[in-house]
Amino acid sequence: MAGSTDVGGRGEVMNDTVNEDTVRKFLKDTNAPLGALSEIYAKDQLLMLYALPDPIKRRLRALKKLQISILNMESEFYNEVHSLEMKYHQKFKALYDKRAKIVTGKYEPNEDELHPEDNLPEIPPEVQAKLKVEQSKLADGPGIPNFWLTIFKNVGMLNEIIYTHDEDILSHLVDIRVVLKNNPMGFRLEFIFTPNEFFTNTVLTKDYEMKCCPEETDPFSFEGPEIRNTKGCKIDWKPGRDVTVKTVKKVQKHKAKGSVRTVLKTVKNESFFNFFSPPEIPEDNLTDIDEDIQMQLTADFEIGHYLRERVIPHAILFYTGEALEDEESYEDYDEEDDEEDEEESAASRSSEASSEGAEQPVKDDDEDEEDVKISSVSESEESGH
Repeated sequence: MAGSTDVGGRGEVMNDTVNEDTVRKFLKDTNAPLGALSEIYAKDQLLMLYALPDPIKRRLRALKKLQISILNMESEFYNEVHSLEMKYHQKFKALYDKRAKIVTGKYEPNEDELHPEDNLPEIPPEVQAKLKVEQSKLADGPGIPNFWLTIFKNVGMLNEIIYTHDEDILSHLVDIRVVLKNNPMGFRLEFIFTPNEFFTNTVLTKDYEMKCCPEETDPFSFEGPEIRNTKGCKIDWKPGRDVTVKTVKKVQKHKAKGSVRTVLKTVKNESFFNFFSPPEIPEDNLTDIDEDIQMQLTADFEIGHYLRERVIPHAILFYTGEALEDEESYEDYDEEDDEEDEEESAASRSSEASSEGAEQPVKDDDEDEEDVKISSVSESEESGH
């Protein structure tokens, strides 16, 4: 189910300062052009609303109340969708469990369970020889080694938070499961590990709590389910194997004596496993969240949402890279960028129109030649640097 990954509400507070003098001046000006009201609207929506006749204002209030009913209906719809997801969750689970058995080598598929062989491109003989050596190393092993590690390294937002010291640990990751929750709506991600030399846990969990109803204080910001909170788990690291911290040497100088000493200090280390220790969100006031923490939470929510909606259901396609081709066909879309492009285009057309209407100066061939020479000298100087 689609959902937002924002922290807190998304409604923007509109500036409620109405410039009454501007409106009065507009209303008194009997020679005001017909488009003046739309110009006021373009500058300030509240000025436009202030200028509307009372009967229209009354009808707008009715539409707002109707809009709240629409949003409540949307909330009901999304809750029904979540219930439907929970109903099908067990059916999906049976398929995911079978996938896990194949990955871990607990089940060997028969011929009837194989997808038609892919038409792979021709590979040069020298490359084939090297590949056969690698194939011989893996052929006798069970399952699909490093299945999830490969997926994580293929997915951009996951690869960004994986470090070299994480890879040996993630090679023990054999499955990721989703557990849907109700009351409150949410989901849990379960990361299943084989016994390893790094920690004693066999399962690491990450819980996400969702909200699916309009806010009383800002109902019009509702756009569907959104993640509102997250909780990790305690990792029971074995002695000296915690990759989320590192020991650094720090030189300290005594203020009075001037003597110097070196001390060891434990500091936080960059690691994928910090994913299981997200920042805490204050329950009373979401607006007091520090900007850096809000960015961390937003990134965390996006990763959790993406794992649930895209990676886990289509794991094999992310392993082979086929899902990546589909993802790369999309690019970030920003309506503000479109508006800026339109404004620049309009300004360009206006400039061209002005140029066409103005008298064009006569070109001087000598001046053009001199400009070319200067440009050439400048380029050579730059290339020399």
